[in-house]
Amino acid sequence: MKLYCLSGHPTLPCNVLKFKSTTIMLDCGLDMTSTLNFLPLPLVQSPRLSNLPGWSLKDGNAFLDKTELIDLSTVDVILISNYHCMMALPYITEHTGFTGTVYATEPSVQIGRLLMEELVNFIERVPKAQSASLWKNKDIQRLLPSPLKDAVEVSTWRRCYTMQEVNSALSKIQLVGYSQKIELFGAVQVTPLSSGYALGSSNWIIQSHYEKVSYVSGSSLLTTHPQPMDQASLKNSDVLILTGLTQIPTANPDGMVGEFCSNLALTVRNGGNVLVPCYPSGVIYDLLECLYQYIDSAGLSSIPFYFISPVANSSLEFSQIFAEWLCHNKQTKVYLPEPPFPHAELIQTNKLKHYPSIHGDFSNDFRQPCVVFTGHPSLRFGDVVHFMELWGKSSLNTVIFTEPDFSYLEALAPYQPLAMKCIYCPIDTRLNFIQVSKLLKEVQPLHVVCPEQYTQPPPAQSHRMDLMIDCQPPAMSYRRAEVLALPFKRRYEKIEIMPELADSLVPMEIKPGVSLATVSAVLHTKDNKHILQPPPRPAQPTGGKKRKRASDDIPDCKVLKPLLSGSIPVEQFVQTLEKHGFSDIKVEDTAKGHIVLLQEAETLIQIEEDSTHIICDNDELLRVRLRDLVLKFLQKF
Repeated sequence: MKLYCLSGHPTLPCNVLKFKSTTIMLDCGLDMTSTLNFLPLPLVQSPRLSNLPGWSLKDGNAFLDKTELIDLSTVDVILISNYHCMMALPYITEHTGFTGTVYATEPSVQIGRLLMEELVNFIERVPKAQSASLWKNKDIQRLLPSPLKDAVEVSTWRRCYTMQEVNSALSKIQLVGYSQKIELFGAVQVTPLSSGYALGSSNWIIQSHYEKVSYVSGSSLLTTHPQPMDQASLKNSDVLILTGLTQIPTANPDGMVGEFCSNLALTVRNGGNVLVPCYPSGVIYDLLECLYQYIDSAGLSSIPFYFISPVANSSLEFSQIFAEWLCHNKQTKVYLPEPPFPHAELIQTNKLKHYPSIHGDFSNDFRQPCVVFTGHPSLRFGDVVHFMELWGKSSLNTVIFTEPDFSYLEALAPYQPLAMKCIYCPIDTRLNFIQVSKLLKEVQPLHVVCPEQYTQPPPAQSHRMDLMIDCQPPAMSYRRAEVLALPFKRRYEKIEIMPELADSLVPMEIKPGVSLATVSAVLHTKDNKHILQPPPRPAQPTGGKKRKRASDDIPDCKVLKPLLSGSIPVEQFVQTLEKHGFSDIKVEDTAKGHIVLLQEAETLIQIEEDSTHIICDNDELLRVRLRDLVLKFLQKF
């Protein structure tokens, strides 16, 4: 069993597991932090951004593709944990020769489509007159300023995919539901479990008849809008692969939401605008729900909230229709019937308005002060670039970062000097190290495998030993571009036996409670299923033809010798030898058993736990006579 690590980002994993003749890719996250190396893509030409001396390289269409540590055309299936972990899917399905199947839940597929569609839209609506590629030459790259000169494997960076590639990739996905068992070539069975992190997010169980591997990625124990995490099904795992823990283990999500609301209220009361760079799905649902409860008490009823994204309308609608994927409280509302999320009421009362872009209706409806939710969280493309340019010069305005995926200081770098206030309220509901330690104690896997980052404290807080995984035995770690041999070997295989063959077996008790039977059969293997079938019967003689033996039907068929069991008590054996006329017998003890010397006959009998050897010089009659005496102490079957 081997694990190939293709991603160095533990919350955007991409691993490949080789198990029982199957090759399974676990997620295909896309690390887009490389976009921070480039200039923002404004909707209109910005002389200020174009003339930044330290940011002269402008190629916002580049993203990091995964290192091909393994031939991806050999991957049989891809298991998707959540919609954030499928953003690299078009690169794999469309450009590597992949011909397998992708498994994911319906919310993951639909919301993943929205994220990809928004990304493609943001990039394609700002066409480039020319693109730079010579800088990827190693001789030129080393002359560039940091961080570009330190970037790893820039030759593997790729342009953003197209919607045609997105649609083709998504067509290869097979939808699955929680606890649904999927057979993979008869070798293993995979099952998605609720992970509690996002709509449709899943952990996966990969098991054969005798082995069980659990893949835990992007899980949460907090009570938010998704179904709660299924922990019980993770028990009795031989190997538990753990990824996707919180990126901000010292921050309490509830406390961050409180800070978000109070900073937002403070800004708009003072006549300023609030900009929230965000993804079009996920945390935004929880933020809108908190604001729904907070607006009236904070006196913000007259403040407009704008959600601007090419997929804003679809995202808000999808969140209301995936009722079976929601927590119990929200499911109950659907049957009343009421919308499960309160942003439906915000839209009905015109407190929340959504638009595909800043053009068209938004320009006519726009009024200040206001709160704008828009992307992209990197501040490198999308409508957020326009608002950073528009509001950045006033200290009345505030930008509040809630997504932990990007360093907010690096995201703000090309916009400096910046007068607007910057608040960092990262909200990450995924498991922290305290929760993980408790989870591992409850499910008790034999082995834990995780990214190297989780086995040591963060570099900036090297004294915080509580910010790492604590389990027994210690977790095995892996790093990007590494192949890890998992400490687990298959010992058993399930074989079915045909009824007529089973009926012919005659078990013999060799000791109390233990019976054995010999079997002569043909092993038939197909689709990783093994069946013992009766051997072909000898052909009946016809006419003057020679009778065909059974051994002619079965290649290399040998006549089965009887099996022997039991032990030889040395003292009784010596007595038996003396009764049969042997004298001058000497017994020597060895590390593995005993040696019986018949000095007069110049013969040696070596008795060990699992074998007996009779050594005499060219006296076959004597050897057979001694063999028969040995057999008296053993059982045949």
